[in-house]
Amino acid sequence: MIKKIGNYFVVPLAICVTLFMALKPGKSLNYDDYSTHGLEIDYTISKDLAFNTDADEMYSVELSNPFQSPHSYFPYLGKSFNGFKEALAFKESRGNYFTVNTLGYLGKYQFGAETLKMIGIHNPTNFLYNPELQEKAFLANAERNKWILRKDIKRFEGKKISGVLVTESGILAAAHLAGPGSVKKFLRSYGSQNVSDAYGSSVRYYMKKFSGYDTSFVEADKKAKAIL
Repeated sequence: MIKKIGNYFVVPLAICVTLFMALKPGKSLNYDDYSTHGLEIDYTISKDLAFNTDADEMYSVELSNPFQSPHSYFPYLGKSFNGFKEALAFKESRGNYFTVNTLGYLGKYQFGAETLKMIGIHNPTNFLYNPELQEKAFLANAERNKWILRKDIKRFEGKKISGVLVTESGILAAAHLAGPGSVKKFLRSYGSQNVSDAYGSSVRYYMKKFSGYDTSFVEADKKAKAIL
């Protein structure tokens, strides 16, 4: 009988202790720990999520978890500047910061050593293992190319050349591929001089593929450098 009476007290007591610990004032959730204050959140989101259906048309991230679903979802960046650089990065390296191609081009955006020198980077190894520096380099190179091509952007933007609508983002993407000099030749020859890289991608192809992104964020700067 004593054992049965004890059981009647133990169960309610355990419930009371559990409720007290769960509702203890000193353990309340501190929402400040989850604040986004101070974070650089500048994505342009026009849809909540986008389904990765065409790997060649959208940037992606390789799955590191073998148990993760093969159908992965990513923020939709649209035609924003972030959308521009991530789409270009996916075409260049599938977004891999640490890759080197067969011609020695480095990183997420596939920079050559000579281009890196022009924007103030003289240590390719350090560059390859520094994602932050790679992002700085992409912006600096775009700023430099925009300054070099500023007159051509003003002259040709909105026109059609070789069946392609010329846009600032297309020009900057093509300059990233083949250099601003090759882009000038393409535009000023009205498409007859269409340089391709070693893998077959041409100025015209990049100008079309990366057309219509918002690259107003990029400021034309003759002396742009990648500085951390």
